[in-house]
Amino acid sequence: MDSCVHGSSADVVIVGGGVMGASLAYWLRHYDPAVSVVVIERDPTWSQASSALSAASIRQQYTTAVNIEISQHSLALLRAAPTWLALDDDRPDLGLHEAGYLTLADAGTAPVLRAAHAIQRSKGADVALLSPDELAARFPWLQVADLALGSLGLSGEGWFDGYRLLTALTAKARHLGAQTVHGEVVGMERAGHRVQAVRLADGRRIAAGTVVNAAGPWARAVGAMAGVVVPVDACRRTVFVLACPTPLPQCPLLIDTTGFWLRPEGPYYIGGVVPRNDAADLPLEPDHGPFETEFWPALAHRIPALESLRVVRAWAGYYEMNTFDHNGIVGPHTEVSNLVLMNGFSGHGIQQAPAVGRGVAEHILYGAYRSLDLTPLAVARIAQGRPLRELAVIG
Repeated sequence: MDSCVHGSSADVVIVGGGVMGASLAYWLRHYDPAVSVVVIERDPTWSQASSALSAASIRQQYTTAVNIEISQHSLALLRAAPTWLALDDDRPDLGLHEAGYLTLADAGTAPVLRAAHAIQRSKGADVALLSPDELAARFPWLQVADLALGSLGLSGEGWFDGYRLLTALTAKARHLGAQTVHGEVVGMERAGHRVQAVRLADGRRIAAGTVVNAAGPWARAVGAMAGVVVPVDACRRTVFVLACPTPLPQCPLLIDTTGFWLRPEGPYYIGGVVPRNDAADLPLEPDHGPFETEFWPALAHRIPALESLRVVRAWAGYYEMNTFDHNGIVGPHTEVSNLVLMNGFSGHGIQQAPAVGRGVAEHILYGAYRSLDLTPLAVARIAQGRPLRELAVIG
């Protein structure tokens, strides 16, 4: 790829400096030091960025093969982060803790869990199905009377320091020569089937060979600037930090039949539940309402020791929810040839960013995916009305 003049133009302009944009910037410069890359981020503190507010977990318990494969590739990269993200003497430790996911099912949902398990095992995921008796033996603090089945990740699942991943990717991308611009994209200049430039709120104009929408929850608005529809909504999720006087030995990330999730976080636990009011673009403030009415009763039923918990604090972040099929939308747009999407991961973006960033960089530079085929997530499926539904969306 020919290099452009830095500053007022770039080979690749990335709209959004969260973990997806940072990953792409890193991989582009890693593969081709001659390609000019500009990342535009309106909030350099990431105060509202989903990447910074994420619970940062990784799993292989998906219902679509491509998501399992992406997470397997990302897991390998997370494990090796101290090597490939090293910067001088700084070898970033992402604190990867592979304690597994535990997905619970009652009699009605057990067939769905078994079907998902078959897909996961076909892709080599290290997951096991456990009966209620086996669940009780392994997790004696768990109420199993109304359960039919559980699926436990034995390895390759857990959680990590998502903010550390974001800052390490950003620092390494800059070290390799990617430029960061503090500004807000407010428009795009489109001629025919191409975007020629992006315009910033302060009047700056940056011409682009390729424009990448990595705007997370704001992907729909950025897509509209290029004249295309990106079916992504910003859906608020509240994370509660909980203290419990009774230890829960070997606690994995638990996904209950009611939909709540819970996992350890240092001396505490964090968790959340799908809100009944899931309207888009709600203020990014914690919603305490569901705790008393839904979350706490379900917690106390499933884990009786949590009946005596207390709420330490709470925070809120946005899911970039793909309203079409709850899966990522990845690759060149079908109507605008030089517009590339990295959107709509519906809560699992931070765990997939290392692998997706690498794949998109390959497609931009070489015209094809090399390390992992991401074509199942292509934009064309939306125009064709051909959803690739991910059923295992948490929260």
